[in-house]
Amino acid sequence: MSEPHRILLVEDEELNRMLVKAVLARATVAAVRDAELVDAATLAAARECLADSDFDLILLDINLPDGNGLNLARELAATGEPRPPVVAVTASVLPQDQKAALEAGCDDFLDKPYAAADLVATIARHLRSD
Repeated sequence: MSEPHRILLVEDEELNRMLVKAVLARATVAAVRDAELVDAATLAAARECLADSDFDLILLDINLPDGNGLNLARELAATGEPRPPVVAVTASVLPQDQKAALEAGCDDFLDKPYAAADLVATIARHLRSD
């Protein structure tokens, strides 16, 4: 049996973190339901998590108390090293916001509020079974 996938959730709002945990716990896709979710409420905490552990996916809020999440996406893309897929999750739904996220190195974009099924489908699309 393979190790469960690890997802880093970078989200400053506790209610949103709780919602993601609840959605994952009820997911019908086993890889999503069984994934280990690690959460970080700030960019600084996210950087610490990434320095200490490997992740299979990053769910990245854009507007965080200590900066713009796209800065983290740019940092990860700039290393040139293999990195997990990054999904921007934000209430900013303008086309230029989505374009900016993709240009910063995000692999996908999910706008808030999202349906639970959309979150699960997005996560499942980026988690690869080995």
